[in-house]
Amino acid sequence: MTVRPSRFPAALGLALAVALTGCAGTAAPDEVGSSSSAAASTSAAASASTAAATPAGQRIEVQVSGGGASGDTGRVPVAVGEHVTLVITSDAADEVHVHGYDLEAELSPGQPAELAFDATIRGVFEVELHEAGTLLLSLQVG
Repeated sequence: MTVRPSRFPAALGLALAVALTGCAGTAAPDEVGSSSSAAASTSAAASASTAAATPAGQRIEVQVSGGGASGDTGRVPVAVGEHVTLVITSDAADEVHVHGYDLEAELSPGQPAELAFDATIRGVFEVELHEAGTLLLSLQVG
C-alpha cells in the first residue's frame, strides 16, 4: 500500500488565506458611510465626555483677613505641568508674589486677584504678600 500525503490541509490553508484576505478592510459602499459616521459620532461623544470630565487644572483659593491667611494654605502639592489658578482675596491692599515663577498681582480690598500659570518648574515656591510679608502658602511642584 502506498501512502499519499493528504491534500486536505494545504487546500484548507489556501481557502482560509483567500477568505481572510478577501474580507480584510472591505465593506459594501453603504456600510462604509454608516460605519464611518458611527465611528465619528462615537469619537466625538468620547471627546466631549473626556473634555467635560477633565478639570481645567488646580484652583487654589486663599483669603486674607486681619493679617492672617485661611483656605488653601500650608504646603500645597501640584503635579508638574498642571495648570494652576491662584485666587487670593484680601481685606487690605497689597501685592501677592509667587517666588520662582516671578508672578505678581495687585490686591484690592475685597476683590479676588487671580494668577494663572502652568507649573513647569519643579520645587517648593513661596506665595507671599509683599507689603505685609505674610506667607500664604508653599507651592510644591513635583
